[in-house]
Amino acid sequence: MNEILRVGVVGAGRMGSDHIVRLQNRMKNVRVAAVVDIDEPKAQAAIEGIEGAKVFTDFTEALDSGEVDAVMVATPGFLHEQVLLPALTKGFPVFCEKPLTPDSESAWRVVEAEETIGKRLIQVGFMRRFDQGYRTIRSAVRSGEHGELLALDCEHINPEVPDAYTGRNLIDDTVVHEFDIVRYLTGEEVTSVEVRACKNSSRAKEGLVDPAQILMETESGIRVSVNTHVTAEYGYAVTTRAVFERNHLEEGVDQVTPGFEERFVDAYDTEIQEWIDGCLAGEIAGPDAWDGYAAAACCEAGLEAIAEPGTSVDVELKPKPDLYR
Repeated sequence: MNEILRVGVVGAGRMGSDHIVRLQNRMKNVRVAAVVDIDEPKAQAAIEGIEGAKVFTDFTEALDSGEVDAVMVATPGFLHEQVLLPALTKGFPVFCEKPLTPDSESAWRVVEAEETIGKRLIQVGFMRRFDQGYRTIRSAVRSGEHGELLALDCEHINPEVPDAYTGRNLIDDTVVHEFDIVRYLTGEEVTSVEVRACKNSSRAKEGLVDPAQILMETESGIRVSVNTHVTAEYGYAVTTRAVFERNHLEEGVDQVTPGFEERFVDAYDTEIQEWIDGCLAGEIAGPDAWDGYAAAACCEAGLEAIAEPGTSVDVELKPKPDLYR
């Protein structure tokens, strides 16, 4: 592979455009070589001023062009599988924005495809793992310096959500981040999910439970609570309190921003630079396809739980392949 990673970005929407600017202006040893979108004018606008970048409306043509070394997937989640499987077949390293796919069945197909190849090529875009505060908590869990981790108390606040946001999106678009960060911090799988409805906000449209409390438990019995309020008006805030035997550590307290891009800008930059460095070294630097599959399975349990508030639902996972151990 070249010393400069040539990236083909698939999807020129909100996240794709944000990543294109990041790759072009703030990352090292990389260049945007191609952008793929069925909306050709949108793709052309996304690469304006980027010398040598090409536009494709067909993903397979971009893969076969010889112009790219790695692929960044930033399309809507339901389109991910049809991009991931051909990219895997051709051996391209891939950065895939969350979700890996929208459900555990399709996510498992991606896991199986990667296992057949025998090499981890996919990194999933759970950016919180690259936030320094979360890395500090994870380090404390691993070192045992404060004793055992007993509980995690989390909060996820949005000022508003799009008109297209549905009741299920509370789980598969919002709390999906907590499912992953809980797995990252604890080093354990989530075993059960429960949703408790609160007094509903007048700003919550029909079918949306807001605020809500999501309860989880991990393999060793670590208790997790996530308080969500996605129509809070005042700003975007994500906090976590890690309860250890001899100390409590907090992440994100007093950090209120207009949106997630501002709150996690440093995490996004670290995430993508580590992915670039990993690609050039032939390694995966962050959450892999198994992590994407596990998050999808947690979301399915959460969706079942939100339909029956107060009911604990088990998370069902297939055996973990050796490739991901």
